[in-house]
Amino acid sequence: MSSQLTKEFLKLKKKFLNGTASPAEIQLLEQYYDLFADEADAVNQLTELEIEILESRLKESITNRIREKENKTVPFYRGTLMRAAAALIFISVGVYFLYNHYAGRQQMEANNRLKNDVAPGGNKATLTLANGSTLILNNIKNGNLATQAGTRVIKQDSELSYKTTAAQSSMVSYNTITTPKGGQFQLVLADGTKVWLNAASSLRFPTAFTGKDRVVELAGEAYFEVAKNKDKPFNVKTATQTVQVLGTHFNINAYSNESTVNTTLLEGSVKVYSVNGDVQIKPGQQSVLTNSGSFAIKDDQDIDEVIAWKNGMFQFNEADIQTIMRQIARWYDIDVEFKGTIPAYTYHGKISRNSNASQVLKILEISGINFTIEGRKIIVKQ
Repeated sequence: MSSQLTKEFLKLKKKFLNGTASPAEIQLLEQYYDLFADEADAVNQLTELEIEILESRLKESITNRIREKENKTVPFYRGTLMRAAAALIFISVGVYFLYNHYAGRQQMEANNRLKNDVAPGGNKATLTLANGSTLILNNIKNGNLATQAGTRVIKQDSELSYKTTAAQSSMVSYNTITTPKGGQFQLVLADGTKVWLNAASSLRFPTAFTGKDRVVELAGEAYFEVAKNKDKPFNVKTATQTVQVLGTHFNINAYSNESTVNTTLLEGSVKVYSVNGDVQIKPGQQSVLTNSGSFAIKDDQDIDEVIAWKNGMFQFNEADIQTIMRQIARWYDIDVEFKGTIPAYTYHGKISRNSNASQVLKILEISGINFTIEGRKIIVKQ
């Protein structure tokens, strides 16, 4: 382990002992118990009194965390907590053994498996104009990109915006913005509606809204902050449903490789239509449309988890490993292969999407699953 991480551990240890560490810092300290295992200097700087206090407080933390989750719900940090609990059973000699032998060997093996690291995604997208020409947005400088039927297309860093001019045409021109795997982008439509587009997604939209309705077409996932206009309903069409609003904030997950289409409302009110009927949801609710066309409504949805991607995070609340790996595959532009029998655990926790793939996988490995990176493929096995 680098001296920088050793210093970070000792800094967190000091805050933990004097009672000023935040819950997030305590979680990170628990994670470091796994990561600094082969760092003798860090261990030697712990006094017997500090070890005793740390063990006592971590034991309390472990007990509380295990009680919070029943059955097979597994925190990202579960493996670290269980190893810390084992250290408590085998007293300080066991702690030292854990640090300098078992976890050290595991860390070396993990480093070998994950040596072919993959960088996180970024702001990448392709814009297809009405005339069929395409623009690679991440390769283009800021400024005016095109003028179509009286609407200017302007790029500013990771955002594309549409501005109507005085010479607005009555013609309707359509553009499509597409993000690849490992890409995301933001968009401001001509009516002022803001759209955040997740990886492997596309949005088809008019350069100006001239009719009685505002209609866009989505594949993949996007978060919308719709500009209010009571005279022009805003409609988001996917392959299997239509969401209609007047002005509101909501998220739609409509990836073709997911088993359901999920529409989650943060603010306002929306109505969701499919061929088999419709539902209306309130803030905090989520409509779930199955492949069979039936609707269900989930109350008290974890909004932070739903829009974590928009805020630069992976966040999971009792998600299975297959769901997690689909998100990882989209963001890191990799393929995933499962080998053998994978435990039917569910996971909770979060980590920045700016992390390399190995950092995310190491946290998941603490919970008992192994990963190997081979080129652009991640192999998952027990």
